[in-house]
Amino acid sequence: MRPVSATPKLRLDDAEVHRIGLGTNRLRNTPENVAFVKEAVAAGVSHIDTAHTYTGGESEETIGAALSPIPDGCIVATKGGWSAGRADVLRAEIEESLRRLRINSIALYYLHRPDPKTPLEESLAALKEYRDSGNIRHIGLSNVGIDQIQRARQVVPIAAVQNRYNLSESRYDDVVDYCAEEGIVFVPYFPLRGDGDRPLAEVAERHSATRAQITLAWLLRRSPTMLPIPGTLSFEHLKQNLAALEIELSDAEFQALR
Repeated sequence: MRPVSATPKLRLDDAEVHRIGLGTNRLRNTPENVAFVKEAVAAGVSHIDTAHTYTGGESEETIGAALSPIPDGCIVATKGGWSAGRADVLRAEIEESLRRLRINSIALYYLHRPDPKTPLEESLAALKEYRDSGNIRHIGLSNVGIDQIQRARQVVPIAAVQNRYNLSESRYDDVVDYCAEEGIVFVPYFPLRGDGDRPLAEVAERHSATRAQITLAWLLRRSPTMLPIPGTLSFEHLKQNLAALEIELSDAEFQALR
């Protein structure tokens, strides 16, 4: 595994987005959180990740309340199909997400996970209907391996893959590399989980940075199509996360952290 040169932006949905986004799986629909989402975008967050299931729908509702209409250059991604991947379930969840987000077209929509009771091709065909109608612009997959990505690509182009990945969890190393080779955005969820132990603390001290910032910097060097989505409800933490875009790790530091 060789490190790559980390750049602060990548292209997603015909827009250049900063390579550190915002995860919103704990976002409740409160005035404080509506204000937080507005502040996050003003501070430079250009990719916000949510899902139909997050906080019972309040995450999507909060984003809709904060950003309607969604500013140019800001990508809001959501997901459906956690409970089931049948076409009727996906259609209902897409319609509800459109309503909650107060939009007519979702920039990036993931199949939240493959349904063992529904053929993957059937789930993707339902999403393709909405892509063909313009209600979804790009389609992604979550919690998948390479074989499932390849099967999905026979049905519809795949713009992004979202799997669990961090310093301590490398199960999807092959997916990270596959996405880089194919130009597919890889979005690691729970990017700050795990522990780099002593090397992480030493590298953080050397850069006068937090352990979280170094972890994010490592992910950015891991792959040119990596786009972490650390979740936070703190504006100070969000600013610290974005500052990781300015940290450049040496090859030796990159290797020491793995």
